[in-house]
Amino acid sequence: MLAAIAVASACGKPPAIVPTESARTVLEARVGPDGTDGPIYCRRDRVCGSDVLPGFYRSREFRPAWIDDDLMLGQARAYLAALRLVAGDGLDPANYHLATLEALIAETDAAAKKGLRHVRPEALADLEMLLTDSFLLCGSHLVRGQVNPETIQSEWLIKGRIEDLAAALEKGLAAKDLPAAVDSLRPGHAVYRGLRRAYEEYGALVAAGGWPEFPPGPKLVKGDRDARAAALRQTLTAMGDLPGGEAPDDPDLFDDPLERAVKSFQRRHGLGPDGVVGAETASFLSVSAAERLDQIRANLERWRWITQDLGEKYLLVNVADFRVAVYESGGAVLSMPAIVGRAYRQTPDFSGRMATITVNPAWHVPPKLAREDILPKVRKDPSYLAKKGFRVFEDWSAGAREIDVGAVDWAQVDAKGLSYKFRQDPGAQNSLGRLVFQFPNKFDVYIHDTPDPGLFNRAVRDFSSGCIRVQRPLDLAAHMLRDDPSWTKEKIVEAIAAGETKVIRLRDPMSVHILYWTTWLGGDGRVQFRKDIYLRDAALVGALDERAAASAR
Repeated sequence: MLAAIAVASACGKPPAIVPTESARTVLEARVGPDGTDGPIYCRRDRVCGSDVLPGFYRSREFRPAWIDDDLMLGQARAYLAALRLVAGDGLDPANYHLATLEALIAETDAAAKKGLRHVRPEALADLEMLLTDSFLLCGSHLVRGQVNPETIQSEWLIKGRIEDLAAALEKGLAAKDLPAAVDSLRPGHAVYRGLRRAYEEYGALVAAGGWPEFPPGPKLVKGDRDARAAALRQTLTAMGDLPGGEAPDDPDLFDDPLERAVKSFQRRHGLGPDGVVGAETASFLSVSAAERLDQIRANLERWRWITQDLGEKYLLVNVADFRVAVYESGGAVLSMPAIVGRAYRQTPDFSGRMATITVNPAWHVPPKLAREDILPKVRKDPSYLAKKGFRVFEDWSAGAREIDVGAVDWAQVDAKGLSYKFRQDPGAQNSLGRLVFQFPNKFDVYIHDTPDPGLFNRAVRDFSSGCIRVQRPLDLAAHMLRDDPSWTKEKIVEAIAAGETKVIRLRDPMSVHILYWTTWLGGDGRVQFRKDIYLRDAALVGALDERAAASAR
């Protein structure tokens, strides 16, 4: 080969330029052989995917993945088209070297027109490395999210997604279909796809100026004539709850179509659909289009945190929607209202496996609740324990002696040193109701009945100490036990009436996922929003903005 080059040179003809080989030489020098440690740099910037990128190129013996000898760069151009579309995922394409890649492609195109000898090998290596780094970094954000959920929510125990990004890149390159490779890394859940459509819709609304801020004032009901009715009409039209059409004869009149639109808005926001614009409805109307866009963005990120495989059958609790649903073969087969934890006793995000249902349970009060809830009530009313059916034991040991609650001076009991065990016997007063659905977890959280069903009449239902109360526990139990002929719905009712505690083991245990989503697309294709009861959306959007700013530097 050297002899051939020498002959060619002697004849006055320069050796042929092979772009892939020139780029390969630079790549090998930058990445280094196996065993080379330390970060990798490109254009003086540290390569973000440097933990995967070296192995990717070493396995290829440093052959470029994106550069072809004719410098058509078809794979690169197709990838950049796909990269621009991640804006629809709430990600910023600029954070994945987009501007630099566009500039390098333009430089390569301009140089190639003059002849291959004008193309700098260093520029080709830059383009090659940054394309790979872009795919790996963007892919990791599509697969796992930009933000670690544990930095936002300390109580997070949900299985995440795992993908071999280098293998996905190789597959896309081999198939010459980089857009499909990028798309394969997105969550496959239908809810995620719906949120992407909602993000596009609300992005267009924001670009068009959103909707006007709803002015403050007194309650509005049908029949009122008020200038705020005209503003309400304009806002609900922009939101899509009031169909556009001919202007009403009296725009200040709160008429039938406007009331229907208010009810539509209320249903989409988890409010009682009474058609009245009171303080709560007005507060939801005052949320801007830009804030709703951020809310959708936050929920897109949440979906990237969770496993693709929720199970063929599973029970899903959406805490922000106050709802429990059972899913089978991708669709909800049973759904009911729920009560979740208060803001200071938040229901955590985690997955578990439901294996038992207890009929007529006793409630063994967790120590924290004994200190913070039960003891203050006993101090205020010494008869509280007897009225609510509690028994008290010396400690939590198996053979602990029961004590006479009337002989204790509860005012002198130190909450921090409280060692008593409180147990509430089965019955109408029991805080767990008549049925408990158990899935072992470190949080002592479970799904159960309640002796206070009146709370289900509220639209916002964050009243518990962390557990999930369901409105129709008997229906849920019958569904969970439908494959067990010894436990029909009638048999469950009989067992409840008998008053004895029974533990029923499920023949087919079911996965349980407790999650927090404040927006999604409903079955009618309309965007649903819920109140951010735990104030997590703003914290997550802030973290996303912080990560984006760091990536841009």
